[in-house]
Amino acid sequence: MQYTQLGRTGLSVSRLCLGTMNFGPEADQAASFAIMDRALELGINFFDTANVYGKVLGEGVTEQIIGRWLAQEGGRREKIVLATKLHNPMGNLPLERGLSARHIRWACDESLRRLRTDYIDLYQMHHVDRGKASDAIIRLMKVDYGDHVFRADHGAPWEEIWQAMERLVTAGKILYVGSSNFAAWNIAQANAVAAAWHSLGLVSEQSKYNLATRAVELEVVPACRGLGLGLLPWSPLEAGLLAGALEKAAEGRRAKIKPETLEKHRPSLQAYESLCRELGERPADVALAWLLANPVVTAPIIGPRTLDQLAGGLRALEIGLSAEVLARLDAIWPGPGGEAPEAYAW
Repeated sequence: MQYTQLGRTGLSVSRLCLGTMNFGPEADQAASFAIMDRALELGINFFDTANVYGKVLGEGVTEQIIGRWLAQEGGRREKIVLATKLHNPMGNLPLERGLSARHIRWACDESLRRLRTDYIDLYQMHHVDRGKASDAIIRLMKVDYGDHVFRADHGAPWEEIWQAMERLVTAGKILYVGSSNFAAWNIAQANAVAAAWHSLGLVSEQSKYNLATRAVELEVVPACRGLGLGLLPWSPLEAGLLAGALEKAAEGRRAKIKPETLEKHRPSLQAYESLCRELGERPADVALAWLLANPVVTAPIIGPRTLDQLAGGLRALEIGLSAEVLARLDAIWPGPGGEAPEAYAW
């Protein structure tokens, strides 16, 4: 296993991060335990979860599974860097979501209880606080707010958020703070206020980033580089699209990719999978290696459902992509044209 530091911190984490969103819905407790055991054996020490994972509103199913794994003998807790998230609805009431000081304190205590630990290494804001639940989040979480109406058009101010986070740091309940799904200006604003508080501020950002989804290269990637945040790409394989989707479809193997999505990307996939065959590497490994070649990326988040999927991702650490191959990948999967503003202006 290879290790690096998380952003500008001194915290050593593995170059692959174990994502646990499938624990519960896709992998039962026994399978989840086996995956975590094997991840630890392989040297993966960075585990990521969230209070909403598990697809049962308010239960924190995935955190509970991890907590039961940590409670076993063997000193598991001190061997891993544990990251979780807050923000999304954990119930039907207005107080059970967001980034108010009250909810930050409550959500942290609840995560600590479910995880059966007394501290969280990296406490992440799952989304920037807009003050009301977006329609997308409500659909994703399947929350029924009934007759409740949210009229606030803004979220908690950064002064409130950092005061609450610093209290958790002082209490020893969390060590570092990170963000997820933030725009570059959210990251800049958050860290500007943190600096005024003499706080370390955000040390990492989780963004959707892969060969097929590269919009973050415009501003989020340069913001992370400039402000010293480690970038943690989620969905590094674009839900399996970059994991040999055409080959699997031709062989009749199970895939969750919609036929229309496959057709939309067919020309790029044909060129991509052909290049991977030329390299003698699996498409999934090339996709992860491409992310690892970016110096801003700390660790792609892999979300295995099985032991075979977990072991397969390690090959990416050994692949060195030449400048020529990187250029060919850029031609197959063109990004936004570089960083802002040069990507669209002189």
